[in-house]
This record gives sequence, structure tokens and C-alpha cells, in this order.
Amino acid sequence: MNGARGARERLVVIGGDAAGMSAASQARRLKGPDELEIVAFERGHFTSYSACGIPYWVSGDVPERDRLIARTPEEHRARDIDLRLRTEVTELDLDRGRVRARDVDSGAESWTSYDKLVIATGAQPIRPDLPGMDAPGVHGVQTLDDGQALLDTLARTSGRRAVVVGAGYIGVEMAEAMIKRGYEVTVVNRGREPMATLDPDMGRLVHEALEGLGITMVNDAEVTALLTGDDGRVRAVATEDAEHPADVVVLGIGVRPETALARAAGLPLGEHGGLLTDRSMRVRGQEEVWAGGDCVEVLDLVSGQQRHIPLGTHANKHGQVIGANVGGGYATFPGVVGTAVSKVCDLEIARTGLREKDAHRVGLRFETVTVESTSRAGYYPDASPMTVKMLAEVRTGRLLGVQIVGREGAGKRVDIAAVALTAGMTVDQMTALDLGYAPPFSPVWDPVLVAARKAAGRIRGTG
Repeated sequence: MNGARGARERLVVIGGDAAGMSAASQARRLKGPDELEIVAFERGHFTSYSACGIPYWVSGDVPERDRLIARTPEEHRARDIDLRLRTEVTELDLDRGRVRARDVDSGAESWTSYDKLVIATGAQPIRPDLPGMDAPGVHGVQTLDDGQALLDTLARTSGRRAVVVGAGYIGVEMAEAMIKRGYEVTVVNRGREPMATLDPDMGRLVHEALEGLGITMVNDAEVTALLTGDDGRVRAVATEDAEHPADVVVLGIGVRPETALARAAGLPLGEHGGLLTDRSMRVRGQEEVWAGGDCVEVLDLVSGQQRHIPLGTHANKHGQVIGANVGGGYATFPGVVGTAVSKVCDLEIARTGLREKDAHRVGLRFETVTVESTSRAGYYPDASPMTVKMLAEVRTGRLLGVQIVGREGAGKRVDIAAVALTAGMTVDQMTALDLGYAPPFSPVWDPVLVAARKAAGRIRGTG
């Protein structure tokens, strides 16, 4: 295919955010324009931005949208990347090495050939097929365009009642954002407790904290419809046994891999609907097709199974790996342990590794311990409470997972456990970790090490 263009190859990238543009940028560092032509398609208005920052932009903590943009389209183009905004790829022709793209505004379509292809189509918000889901006043928050649309609605809506559907990371972060904007907030959640990425006993701590902020929590509730008024705008969220008045509705139900293109082209998908790749992020069975970001499944280093974990940290790493390989270098992505951290006002929420139900699902026998501690030495001013839950494998003592809920200084402690999980450490080995100590930062025994000590004792007790 590169014969018509001489020795120069063409890389086509589908998706202009973290994985796609990281791959394009890394490939450009390794190969100049005379060796590699790079064409990138992005159906939105923006590139290389932090979707994770949208709740903080909506809340006002981040005052300007553009602070969330790491690299503008103009900056990419200045590096000889042919970036085409508002252009959506609608078809992959793997046999002939080309993609069909459509201009979103004009509808014009054209084919572009490639020598190497990167699929970074991201994830799509879960939007149940329910009455009223498309009514004015109902918003997802997946992209900067979504965030701007929500802010525009808030600016012209006089009512002050917000309903957030879903209580995962986006749900609780958007609940905080709406509280900061002075709204009366209700969170409708289908689970037993908020934050399904935690075990229910830890999720209960988040529930209590949300209610302490004045947020109304409605758990074990299935949304049946979004009700509209005479003007067609949303007016309430209906569940099986109640109606919750709403002037604005924010969807935080979660996302699924955006892999319709890949599915239509016959590329391999996993149990969760994400593309399957090897360690170099090359799509399985394809020599010149790579994929990364929220559209792929990754190896869970703790369970040994494939998982879909849509996080910007992973997407950027995928892009770096892909770009290195496309550019003639060599890199691999070994997998993840499932680390995530969030907050709602001053409450910090963190987890890594497996939950109880994850460990049960893969057939692991384990013990759990939960400890209450403080963020600093108990006598030091402003020491705040912290709860740490730890899972360890029976007999081996291998660390399986950690969950932390607390105030200042709680969330980032999960990184200790993330490193221990990656290294395959036992809880007994963790007790000897040489962590930093001073009264303003930690008790003499850090809360994570207290949990490890207790877990090690429990494992010894089971023989």
C-alpha cells in the first residue's frame, strides 16, 4: 500500500483523545514526516483532554474548560499530524487497508488508506432505552461537549433540583459538583450501596458521607422512566415506587467499550465487549492494527482474567506503547491491578485489586480484615478517621485487594497496596515495608500496614 507514496508509510488513528493522540505523538517522536504520515480522525471538537476533570469543571473547582486540554488540535498539527476534527470513521475495510470517514457537519464521505491502524474509539455512556431519556435537561458527561451542554442547561434553568442516576465514580463526583452549585441533589442507585467498585460494607461508609452532605440517597432503585412536562423538558425521574422531581438529570450509570466498528469488521472482542490485544497492544490476529484506551480489555494481574477498566491513566500508557511499536521501537503493557481513587467533598475513596465478589468469581479462597485508624498520629491536630479493608489469599497470604475510605490523606495510601499487588507481595511481607513516618503524616504504624499485620495474623490463624 505504501508504493503509491514511495517509502513513506501512513498511520491512521481513530480517536483523538488520550490513547489515540498519545500513540500519534509517540510515533511522531520516533519517525519524522518523511518516514511516517499520520492522519487522525476525531468526531468531536477537542483533542487530548481530561474527561476525568469534567466534574470539577462543572463544579467550578476548575474555572475554565481549556485547562482540561493537554494539547490543542493546532499543537498536534504543528507536529505534522493531519488531525481531522468533526470527522467520524464509519467503516473499517481490513482486507484493503482503508477506513471510510464522514464529515459530521457536511455528511461528505471518503476513504483513507493506511499501512498501520490505531483504534482508540473510547467508551460510550450507558444510556438505557427508557421513556424521556433524550428529553432536554438530561445529560451525560463523557466529553467536553457534554460538559459544556450541561453547563449551558444549568445557566438557563431556574429550578434547583438535580437527580443523578448512578452512584459510581462519575455519579458521586457529579453529585458533589451539583451540591457545590447549590442544587438539591438526589442520587438514584440500582445497587445496595453507592460505589459498586467497593464491597457493600465500604460502600455504606460512602452512603453515610453523602447523606451527611445533604444528598438524598435512593438505593436498590431501578429507573423506569424520565418524566417530562408540557414543555417537553425533564421534570422527574421515576422508579418503580416513587417519582423524584428534577430540573436537571445527570447520567452516571457507567460506560461500555465503543467497539461497533471493530465488531462490524470482525475483530476479536472479549467478554466485556472490549477489543482483545496482545502485550504490545496489537489486536489479536492482526499484524498492522493496534488498539488502546477505553475500547480495549486488559489483563488483571491479580485475577489473571481480562477486564474492562476505562481510566485515563491506562489510556495514556496504551498510547505510549502503541506509538513506540508503530514507530519502530518496542514496548509492552503488562496489565493492571485495578487501582482507582475518587472523592466526594472531603471524603476520599480508593480501591485496588479484587473485591470479595471478584475473588469468589475466580475461585480464590481468602480472608478479609477491616481496621479503623487515623491519617496522622492520633495526638496531632486534625487527624481524621480512616477505614481500611484488606483481602488476602488463604495459605499463601498473597495480597488480593485493598479498599480505603476516609478524609484527608486516605485516598493516595492505596498506592502502597497497588505497588504490593503488582509485586505479588504477601501481607506478611507488607508488614516490613519501610514507609515514611512523622506525626503530621501518619501514625507510627501506617493504616495500610496495620491492616496487613492483622491480615497476616488471620492467615497464620487459618493454618
